[in-house]
Amino acid sequence: MMKHFLKETDFSREEAAEVFALARRLKLERGRHEKPLAGQTWAMIFAKSSTRTRVSFDVGIHELGGHPLFLGMNDIQLGRGETIGDTAQVLSRFVHGIVIRTYQQSDLDGLAAHGRVPVVNALTDFLHPCQIYTDAFTAAERWAGPTGDLIAALQGRKVAFLGDTGFNMANSWILGANLFGMKVSLGGPAGFEPGKEIRALAAQTGGSFHCTTDPFEAVAGADIVYTDAWASMGQEGEREARTRRMLPYQVTKKLFEAAKPDALFMHCLPAHAGEEVTQQVLDHPRCVIFDEAENRLHMQKAILATLVRPQT
Repeated sequence: MMKHFLKETDFSREEAAEVFALARRLKLERGRHEKPLAGQTWAMIFAKSSTRTRVSFDVGIHELGGHPLFLGMNDIQLGRGETIGDTAQVLSRFVHGIVIRTYQQSDLDGLAAHGRVPVVNALTDFLHPCQIYTDAFTAAERWAGPTGDLIAALQGRKVAFLGDTGFNMANSWILGANLFGMKVSLGGPAGFEPGKEIRALAAQTGGSFHCTTDPFEAVAGADIVYTDAWASMGQEGEREARTRRMLPYQVTKKLFEAAKPDALFMHCLPAHAGEEVTQQVLDHPRCVIFDEAENRLHMQKAILATLVRPQT
């Protein structure tokens, strides 16, 4: 049966453990590992611009032996009204897999439903699973060491997410943290809480999370303090209003130090110093944002390699 990676829970915890272990091996053996995408072409549909996602998938597909085919919205008819179903059926006759970075989760789901090749979620406004797997892997690397069990190292750890707790990164942490056996605490202003859809999805998998309007309550006892831009792509017109509402949730040195003494600071980037986080925190020795950025390559290679592995 063909497998997709549309959300964090498309892999079981046992499968995620295998993906994490593979990411560590591919990172260690970079340039010397097998090439499971040899002879394959993977379409990369990008409705949203990107630095880390674009480069890491492009390089990763190449390093796995495949050919990355970048398709901006001006390159294909999807940008001129062709349906997602027709696009999925056409591309499935040309390529071996599809990576898509877009706005609507429905576009992603449509590709998976109508296509005949694996589909990978490179970001939607609802979820960003490749980022969450990468972030958890980055923390687990530090906690497990070079040979320890990466998923086991995450068990019982707490992540605190601050800012817009109703958007994709908060949603993905809800699913990811529960999958990895972590606790998640969300700190943001009233009116920005997780929506019905993510609550229902979390409930299906037995997931739970804590939500508060007190940023210090959110970070208390946290092993990871996480934030994201207050206005994502498509929300630029709301930036001024969002900034006023989110300012109490800015990750300052004082707020960061209210977490555990060895807590890590994470951000999916790009960061806006002086907005969601201060430069002092970005310069902190326990800020691991560039480790996260690098690990996008290794984790996504592991995800792709797993998807093309024969399914039992």
